[in-house]
Amino acid sequence: MVDTVNPWLAMACGIDPVERCRAVRGAHAAFVTGGELNPHVRTVVADSWRRSAAALAAPEFTVPIDLADGELEIHRRAHPLARAMPLFRELLGSIADDGAHLLAVCDAAGRMLWVEGHRGVRKRAEGMNFVPGARWDERHAGTNAPGTALALDHAVQIFATEHYNRRVQPWTCAAAPVHDPRTGRLLGAVDITGGDHLAGPHSLALVQATARAAEAQLASATAGPRHALSVLGRDEALLVTDGRRLRLGRRHSEILALLAAHPDGLSGDRLAMALYGERPVPAVTLRAELSRLRRLVGELVASRPYRLNVPLETDVATVERELEAGDLRSALHAYNGPLLPLSEAPGVCRMRRLLEDRLRRTVLGSADAGALQLWADSPWGEDDLEVWERLLAALPESAAHRGSVAARARRLRATFTQPARD
Repeated sequence: MVDTVNPWLAMACGIDPVERCRAVRGAHAAFVTGGELNPHVRTVVADSWRRSAAALAAPEFTVPIDLADGELEIHRRAHPLARAMPLFRELLGSIADDGAHLLAVCDAAGRMLWVEGHRGVRKRAEGMNFVPGARWDERHAGTNAPGTALALDHAVQIFATEHYNRRVQPWTCAAAPVHDPRTGRLLGAVDITGGDHLAGPHSLALVQATARAAEAQLASATAGPRHALSVLGRDEALLVTDGRRLRLGRRHSEILALLAAHPDGLSGDRLAMALYGERPVPAVTLRAELSRLRRLVGELVASRPYRLNVPLETDVATVERELEAGDLRSALHAYNGPLLPLSEAPGVCRMRRLLEDRLRRTVLGSADAGALQLWADSPWGEDDLEVWERLLAALPESAAHRGSVAARARRLRATFTQPARD
């Protein structure tokens, strides 16, 4: 594939947008009819087309609306990016009011929270359901700037016919992801949408700068110390405390994960059992580990019983909250993998197993093809026969990738039914 110097930009300087649009339109037609890709398509777009084709039944469709009316208002008010909306309007409002552009902000699941701009432009955008409450992640809307920015966690432009959905191809957009400054968690994306003139480098630089400004504002608006622990999909935990980022050793990672899961604290005996199991370990060993941990994290950890002095936000708790709220897709996006996967500490192994089992059971019981696909596409779900069979049952007969899912299920079924060799 031939990319621009900056692969996230839609076009290099000097390229005729009309000719570019025509060339990519032909490439899109070839892809959706025969799966063929040619050098006119940027790698980032080609990869997104493949993901879109795997998730969507056709290259022309109406984007679904997930939230409406009161439900949308409740979600908007509670979302962290609501605090950044005055800044978004200050930095991008003049663009959105010029009669040619829209300002849009979505959450991490791709649900549009705000779409603002000139009434006439908003009216035209309604024709493709580019409206608050609509679902613009790639799995529901195909290749588009906010959805692809979320999928790749990177600012990106999508130009006209680079959109997978033909109904969106009259538009060009640029979007950048926005993160929680305390934990690094993806909160959503900020986007500007308009005509072909947005394909220049200025629009991408503008949304990137706006996203950074929003993250800085969110950081300064949060009073007091901030503490967060990331343990999913990591062999060693990442602790963010009072602005410091600390990569912890294996044992310290296990201790903090266990204490975060037991806010009332653990006695020395219970913590030792969770760390070492039945293996006889001198009490001084645990005390030495706690002493070394305190030298790293200060007064974060207290004793008698061993406990956390302040609430510690964890990615495990984020997944559990999303499951409690019934937002399975968001839970899956927040689940970066098994909890401290190389840990053999009995208490950590139990936490890991319980979370993974709960998430998997919810996926299997949802009949949500998108959620099943997310799990099946992950390293922990790629050999899960039951999930692949449920995914096949949940997909409509018209789904473009139904054949590949059926083939994968057959291969797994054959593997698991082979007689064991002596």
